[in-house]
Amino acid sequence: MFENLTERLSKTFRNVVGRGKLSDENMKETLREVKKALLEADVALEVVKEFVNDLKEVARGLEVKKSLTPAQTLVKLVNDKLVEIMGEKCESLDLRAAPPVVVLMAGLQGSGKTTSTAKLAKWLSERQNKKALLASCDIYRPAAIAQLERLAQEVGADFYQAPENTPPVSIAQQAIDAAKKQNCDVVIIDTAGRLHIDDAMMAEIKAIHQAIKPTETLFVVDGMTGQDAAKTAKSFNDALPLTGVVITKMDGDARGGAVLSIKKITDKPIKFIGMGEKIDALEPFHPDRMASRILGMGDILSLVEELERKIDKGEAERLSKKIQKGKGFDFEDFRSQIMQMKKMGGLASLMDKLPGMGALPTEVKSKANDKVMDQMLAIINSMTKQERKKPIIIKGSRKKRIALGSGTSIQDVNRALKQFEQMQKMMKKLSQKGGMAKMMRGMKDFDKLMPPSGMN
Repeated sequence: MFENLTERLSKTFRNVVGRGKLSDENMKETLREVKKALLEADVALEVVKEFVNDLKEVARGLEVKKSLTPAQTLVKLVNDKLVEIMGEKCESLDLRAAPPVVVLMAGLQGSGKTTSTAKLAKWLSERQNKKALLASCDIYRPAAIAQLERLAQEVGADFYQAPENTPPVSIAQQAIDAAKKQNCDVVIIDTAGRLHIDDAMMAEIKAIHQAIKPTETLFVVDGMTGQDAAKTAKSFNDALPLTGVVITKMDGDARGGAVLSIKKITDKPIKFIGMGEKIDALEPFHPDRMASRILGMGDILSLVEELERKIDKGEAERLSKKIQKGKGFDFEDFRSQIMQMKKMGGLASLMDKLPGMGALPTEVKSKANDKVMDQMLAIINSMTKQERKKPIIIKGSRKKRIALGSGTSIQDVNRALKQFEQMQKMMKKLSQKGGMAKMMRGMKDFDKLMPPSGMN
């Protein structure tokens, strides 16, 4: 997500290093590069123009504080503007109404609407302790109803199955009645999508909205469609009183134009972003954290929250004690760490949230993908318990057997053994006094473009 934009902006900031003041002359070139970067990210032209003009006004002749470099000052100005256009603060669902709170999902076909409906139910259950009932008003695509029913079972939500030939408006009304009887806190109504906006589609969803009067009307849009996503959102916003937007497939888009355009064009908050196909890959949208990711400074707060939710604390404590006692790190431990990382969304998700990762060359980042992790897991699973405990015994014939069992080559097995040795060395350093401090010193150059903490 945002790889291209992050890379372009980082390069632009580096070009400002060494200058004592952000003057009209040197800002002209810098703002031209910022404009190009935003346009290449598929941000809407009207948003880009306003962004650059506002930045120019604020930056003109601005003296650089003694504690800051020009690059740090520029990073802060761009960061503040990014936060502003994306909405200033995180706006979550309004759950204050008498239960069941009604949420209506709208959007085009293929936007990820049905999947997002189930993801939202899971988020409500895990983060808000709310019981949800799901219902589909898509009578034109029977597979959509079956899909939502299956997903409801997967996330542990109730599902309302309407009798055949029930009109969409009646389905929505009956689902709300069912939610009341089943003491559900929230009812989420999935609606029919189309390949494009048409009168029939808008008339139907308007009728559903008028009949059920939802507390939340969320527009679900595919983030990979760039600024077209903002245009579609505006069309829906003109027809319906939207309360927020859900942007899906953000993990597959290196540009991010939708995120930087929608709030400004619709004046409706982005409430959630979908970050993958997994059923728990839905994140509340924090404009300040997203700006930090765009600028290559990571998102430590989201990472910490995810660690709290998904890491097996007992397993982490066990490994910590084992390493501290000097008992060594084996392939069983390595396998456990890979499984924990997969729970966190994989390498790509972790790297997106770590500070300084934006400064890594593209070819380096491209190697850190989940295929490598899956291959490593397959290799470890093909080992015997004895081999996992004592990797030193893995020689010629054992390597052949492991390669055959994991569907890899002997070269892949050799590479896995080498990576494991490096991990062993790192764990050994951590077990020594001052080990963590030594490791952190190796990362000291990543924060040079970051403004000092506490800047306002």
